[in-house]
Amino acid sequence: MTSFVSHTTIDCHDAYALSEWWKELLGYVDIEDDPNEPGHEECEIRDPDTGHRLLFLQVPDADLPAKRIHFDLRPRAGSRDEEIERVRGLGATEVADHRGQYGPGTGWVVFADPEGNQLCILRSQAEVDAGPTPPEQG
Repeated sequence: MTSFVSHTTIDCHDAYALSEWWKELLGYVDIEDDPNEPGHEECEIRDPDTGHRLLFLQVPDADLPAKRIHFDLRPRAGSRDEEIERVRGLGATEVADHRGQYGPGTGWVVFADPEGNQLCILRSQAEVDAGPTPPEQG
């Protein structure tokens, strides 16, 4: 099992303005049915030819972190949680667990590679298409 880069994430102070700048520079476009607007804290754009995506995240920090760009990875097969275990087995260090942050069956886990570069493991496309997992019955 392996992952693929779902999108490249860039921390910034003004997600809309920076996404508009990069759109003009690269010839990228807004995501269909999800146009970027002034004031949006998350703005995603994509290459109309390759589909590559850039996600601009507005962060409240006055000083942006030194590591402002990271990959968000989506499993090619299997589940997010299976990929998390595989990534741990490769020696990545868990930084933060955001599974369930937006409800059961959602979220991601942040890892650092052996040199401290961060990456996030997202749910697989099949998991996204299936929707959030309902809470367990107790």
